[in-house]
Formats: sequence, C-alpha cells, structure tokens
Amino acid sequence: MDTIFLPALLSLAGLGALFGGGLAFASKKFHVEIDPRIAKIIDALPGVNCGACGKPGCSGFAAAVAAGEIEPSGCTPGGADTADEIAEIMGVEVEVGEPTVAVVRCGGGKKEAKDKYEYFGIPTCLAATLVDQGPKACQYGCLCFGDCCEVCPFDALHMGDNGLPIVDDDKCTGCGLCVAACPRNIMEIIPARVQIYIACRSQDRGKAVKEVCEVGCNGCSLCANEKTTPSGAIKMDNFLPIEDWSIEDNMIAARHKCPTNSFIDKVKHRTKFIIDASCDGCGDCVKVCPVKKCITGEPEQVHHIDSELCIGCGWCVPVCQPKAIQMFGALAYQHND
Repeated sequence: MDTIFLPALLSLAGLGALFGGGLAFASKKFHVEIDPRIAKIIDALPGVNCGACGKPGCSGFAAAVAAGEIEPSGCTPGGADTADEIAEIMGVEVEVGEPTVAVVRCGGGKKEAKDKYEYFGIPTCLAATLVDQGPKACQYGCLCFGDCCEVCPFDALHMGDNGLPIVDDDKCTGCGLCVAACPRNIMEIIPARVQIYIACRSQDRGKAVKEVCEVGCNGCSLCANEKTTPSGAIKMDNFLPIEDWSIEDNMIAARHKCPTNSFIDKVKHRTKFIIDASCDGCGDCVKVCPVKKCITGEPEQVHHIDSELCIGCGWCVPVCQPKAIQMFGALAYQHND
C-alpha cells in the first residue's frame, strides 16, 4: 500500500511547494503599496458615505485626496474642521469656503399653488414629472413628494404640513444631494449667512403666474430697481430676479417692496430702530429710508421712527452723522412649516 500512496503524496507535496512558491513570488512582484495617509484621512471624515464629493464613499474620497486628485476641502459635510485635519495629514495648506445650506426655491405649497389634476401614480417627484410634467399647475413649482428629503443623509430635510420641504439649517451641510435629486431644480445651495432669498423659479409673469400661484414672482422687477436695491445685489434675468451673493446686502427692502411675497425671510422678528435726543434734524435718514413716512420730523429738530412702519433695513444708520439712531429688538429664526 505504501508503494501506491507514496508517489501520490510526493506529487502533491511537490505541487504544493510549486504553487506556494509561485504565490510568494507573485505577492512580492505585484505588491501594491497602500498610502498610510488614506487610513488617517478616512478616520478624519464624517463617515456618512454620502458621495457628495463625487467619489464612491469616504474611502474613495480619501484615496483621491492622497493621490492629489481632490482638494482636502472637498468633503462638504465635514466642513472646515475636517478640511483642516486632512490638510495637516497631507502637509498642505487649505482654503475653506464659507458655510452653505440648501434652500427651497418655491413658496407655492398646498395653500398657495394650484394643481391641474389629481395624481395617483408613484409618489415621487421624478415619476410625477413623467405624467404631463407633474400635477402642479406651475411648471416650475415644487411637486411636494419629497425626493430631496429621501436622499438627505443628515436628516436635514423633512416635508412640512403645507407640502413643501423644510430645511433644518443646523443639520444641513450643503452637500448638494437634494439639488441633484430634484427634477424641478427647486433646491439650491446658498451661503448660510443669507437670511432672505427669492422662493420662486417661475419664468412667467403677470397674469400667468397669478392664475397658478398666490406667491409666485410676476417679474415686476421692483426688487431689482436702483431705489430698492442700490447695491446691485439683485438683477433681472428675463422675468426672474437673480441674487448676487458676493454683494453684501440684507435685501430687507427688496422683500418689503415685493407685491407677491415671493421672498422668504428666515428672521421672524426683525430688529427695529429708534432715534435718540442727539439727533440734529438733518433729515439724511429720511432721504434713504425705503418706507414712506416711516421717519418724520421737522428740519433741525429731533426726528422720529414709526416702529410699526420700520422694516429693520438699517439704511438710516450709516448716514446719521451724530450717531443718533440705535437698534432695539431681537433676531429669531422661523421655520416655514
């Protein structure tokens, strides 16, 4: 029996040695060095694997950064702290942009906007657009099925009672996944410092807008004229106002002048202004105030600001030479639900 099995055993042993040697040679020949920085970068990331960077998850982003394909600041959800930590790992300096958040560029919810038919199909915005461009009468308006909420990995979006998505600024990272998910281009990423923005995408005007939505922009351009927005922060693109966020302007006057209430203001209670006894009655504040009869007074006498009419724009403050205008009140944020 030994004479039968011995050759077989020797053959198997030889083959094992041959294949083992081949594998050992191949492992050395084709060995790929893994950049140790990749593991450190992965540890620095939030770990949500959202894909907002354009790579397949955090590991893909880390490998791309280590290879020099993406800047250390490419992880939007991680923000400045993550960017600084990754930059330190890479041994480079990084410039982080200002914080951003998503906004809903539509104010036409169930109460304000009309439907052209009742939809019974798949309850997603993308599916609804395939049926005569969706049930909403306004072809630019939010379809209210919440595709944007479904893709948000940070629980920063949820649907409000009025049928529109609501953004939680404290949770939103500005990753932009909601923007990509919206078939109507309603979602947009803007600087987090912005408190007032236009909540309308309609390219129509006048009667056409009024027939389908109570708060749609009718293209009147009052918000963009030189008296309302002298900074030039709002320009008209055909019938739709477009904001330039690089220009500092609180846009309070523009919101006040809008006849259709197309602007959203995150601040529920605006700061008001008063004039103290040091006023010299020069009247410069009256000239710049965008609200008629808000500031009154005789020349060379102390003027008065009507708190009921004051919109809190603050235009009067920089022109007051004796610094007699003071603010009072507090800021509070409102959620549009």
